[in-house]
Amino acid sequence: MARFVFITGGVVSSLGKGLASAALGALLQARGYSVRLRKLDPYLNVDPGTMSPFEHGEVFVTDDGAETDLDLGHYERFTGVAARATDSVSSGRIYSNVLEKERRGDYLGKTIQVIPHVTNEIKDFIAIGEDEVDFMLCEIGGTVGDIEGLPFFEAIRQFAQDKPRGQCIFMHLTLLPYIAASGELKTKPTQHSVKELRSIGLAPDILVCRSDQPIPEKEREKIALFCNVRKEDVIAAPDLRSIYEAPLAYHREGLDQAVLDAFRIAPAPKPNLARWQDVQDRIFNAEGVVKVAIVGKYTQLEDAYKSIAEALTHGGMANRVRVESEWIDAEIFEREDPAPYLEGFHAILVPGGFGERGTEGKIRAAEFARTRKIPYLGICLGMQMAVIETARNLAGLETAGSEEFDHEAGKKRFEPVVYHLKEWVQGNRTVARKVEDDKGGTMRLGAYTANLAQGSKVAEVYGTLAIEERHRHRYEVDIKYRKQLEKQGLSFSGMSPDGRLPEIVEVTDHPWFIGVQFHPELKSKPFAPHPLFADFVRAAKEVSRLV
Repeated sequence: MARFVFITGGVVSSLGKGLASAALGALLQARGYSVRLRKLDPYLNVDPGTMSPFEHGEVFVTDDGAETDLDLGHYERFTGVAARATDSVSSGRIYSNVLEKERRGDYLGKTIQVIPHVTNEIKDFIAIGEDEVDFMLCEIGGTVGDIEGLPFFEAIRQFAQDKPRGQCIFMHLTLLPYIAASGELKTKPTQHSVKELRSIGLAPDILVCRSDQPIPEKEREKIALFCNVRKEDVIAAPDLRSIYEAPLAYHREGLDQAVLDAFRIAPAPKPNLARWQDVQDRIFNAEGVVKVAIVGKYTQLEDAYKSIAEALTHGGMANRVRVESEWIDAEIFEREDPAPYLEGFHAILVPGGFGERGTEGKIRAAEFARTRKIPYLGICLGMQMAVIETARNLAGLETAGSEEFDHEAGKKRFEPVVYHLKEWVQGNRTVARKVEDDKGGTMRLGAYTANLAQGSKVAEVYGTLAIEERHRHRYEVDIKYRKQLEKQGLSFSGMSPDGRLPEIVEVTDHPWFIGVQFHPELKSKPFAPHPLFADFVRAAKEVSRLV
C-alpha cells in the first residue's frame, strides 16, 4: 500500500512544484523506494492537447498516448519512471467522466453534486495503482485559493481522512520574497498561504520555501511557529544554476529526511546519490561549448520546447560539453537571408509545430544546413520541412508542400508531399481519422515501433534495427514520393513495421542530417541521454573543433 505525498502551492504560480516533486521522487528512489508521480490540474480543458503552446507550454506525450502537462516530463526525467495516462488528470476530464456516468444512469437518479460525486471521481483517480509503489506523489496544479482548484483540495482532504492515520502527508510550496529596501525576507505571504490552506481543512506537514536568499534562523523559527510545523520541516528552496542540482540541493536541506520523518519511517535507508553527483559533475565541469540554433515557431516561450531544451542539455552531458541554445523565430527567415543568423552555429535543430506560420522559414533553415553541411535535426514538422525542401530544390517538385497548409488556407496551392494521416495501425487494430474530426486526442499519439535500415546512420546511432518512440502528429510524409526523393540522396532510413509510414529520413552525403517524425526528446534523461541527441551534440562538437 503506497504512502501519499500531496504537493500544493501558494502565493504565486510557477514556483517549481513540479521540480520539487520530481526531485523528491528522485531522492526517495535513491533511498531504495519505488515511486510514481501524478499531476492534478484544475483547468477545464480535458487535456492540454488543444491548448496553445503560448498558453501552457509543451504537451508531454506518454507511451500510452496521453497528452499531458509538461510537469510529467520533469517526473520522467528525474525518476526514469515512464508516465502513463493515469498520471495526469484535469477538472475537464473529471467533470466529463461524471457527466458521462450521469447520462448512462450510473448514479441511479441522484442529484449530481461536486460533493460527493466530483470529489469521489478525483479520489478514484488518485487511488489508481496504489498497490504498485511505495510512494505516490500527487501535485495539485495552481495555487491554494483558486476557485477551480477547490474540488481537488477537498478531495485530497477526504482521501487523507479515508486512509489510515500516517499514510498521507501534505507538502506546501510558498514564496519568501526579499524586500531590498528593508533588506528582509518577508514571511507574511507564506503565513497567509498556510492560513488559506488550513481554512479548507488541510494542514501542511512540510513547508518548502522558495527564495533567492538564504533563510536566516530567525525567519525559519518564525515560519515554524506561525505555520505550526517543526523548524526542521521548513525547507529552503534557493534558486539554482541548473534544475539538475535540485535533488542534491533538496537533500542538503533535508527534504527527503523530513518526508520520512513525517511518515515515521525509522531508521531511514541511506541514500545512494552517486547518479546525481555524476549528473552535477557533467553539467558544471564541461570541457567545451557547442552552439545550437533552434529555429521554431513558439520561441517567445521556451517552455513550448521544454523537453527539447533538456534533451540538448543531456546530449551535452553525454559529450562533456555545454550546449548553448539560441531560439530563433522561423518567420524571420521568410523575410531575410538565414545565413547571417545561422553561420555562427555548430548545429541546427528545427522542432515540431502546427499550422503554416513560419514553415517557409523552417524550410530555408533546412536548406542552409543541407548545403552548408551543418548538423541538422528535424523533429516532426522539422522533418516534414526538410522533405519539402529536398522535393522543391532537388527533386523538381517546385510546388511541394503540406496538405495541412492547404486545409488551413481553404484552397489547393501545393503538391502534397505531406498529407493528412487517414489511417494507421495501432497494435492489432486500424485507426481511422478524418480531416473534420475533433482536434482533441485525434492525432497519432504515443509509442510506435519503427524499423531502421541496415547500414543507415540512425541504425548506427541507436545500435539496433528496431526502436520505439513517441508520436504526436496528424500529418505524414507521403510514401509515394520515396523513389524520387531517394534518387536525390534523401534516404527513408526508418519506416513503420507495415512499410507505409516514413519515420526517419537522412541525407546520405551529409555529415549529420536526420529528420524524425516522432519526438525523441520526450524519452531523454540526464542519466540516460537519448541516442539521437547525444550523437547530434557529438556531431556539433566535431564542427566546433573545426571552426
